[in-house]
Amino acid sequence: MLEQIKQWLAQRRGGVTGDHDTDSLPAPKTASDQLLTRSRLVVLDLETTGLNFSKDEVIAIGAVAIESGVIHLNDQFDLILRRPELDISETVLIHGIGPEALTQGHETEDALLHLLEWMNGDPILAYHSAFDQKFLEKTLKAQLGYTSQHLWMDVAELLPAFFPHAETKGRGLDNWADYFNLQISERHHAAADAMVTAELTLAALNMAQKKDVKTLKELVDKLHYQRRLQQMHRL
Repeated sequence: MLEQIKQWLAQRRGGVTGDHDTDSLPAPKTASDQLLTRSRLVVLDLETTGLNFSKDEVIAIGAVAIESGVIHLNDQFDLILRRPELDISETVLIHGIGPEALTQGHETEDALLHLLEWMNGDPILAYHSAFDQKFLEKTLKAQLGYTSQHLWMDVAELLPAFFPHAETKGRGLDNWADYFNLQISERHHAAADAMVTAELTLAALNMAQKKDVKTLKELVDKLHYQRRLQQMHRL
């Protein structure tokens, strides 16, 4: 998949730039009665210049696909965006992406177009998905004028929904990774964080099957119930 991305971007650079036909991109899928065991789900993680939505920007995208209950290592997305104008001085020690990497990264518009094609409109999962969703949607709108709404699900809600009694000593990604004895190869690296999030998602999906949650719609309904339950506990 990574080699295919490189070839696709090379072809784009050799053609007409600025030609962004977003109308021909795959339409986002909705929650339906499609079986989870036959669904393709995209697990995504972003690296940004900071946490401030109003001023910070996306600089790297990592994602991996889960299809038919399996993580496919040949179905991944891992790119640093070419954004040399951005100031990363305050966060470079966190994500390790420096000015040289931003200068040599992939053209932002091309990378985003390929991301949308690669995602194929499939549902997106992320850990604390509201953060990734806001930043990705802002970037897609600013760079491509793309405003279609994808179906997002939060793995930070998914895990306690199916493991309500898990003693994780915290609610972070690292806490859940420790609970399941998972190794994170490189923290705050988009592709590595996406991979461990995908592994946690698989654990939740396996438990979902045992609890008779078998379709995408049933999974979304379960998350909505979990969100309402958390809100009630805060009152």
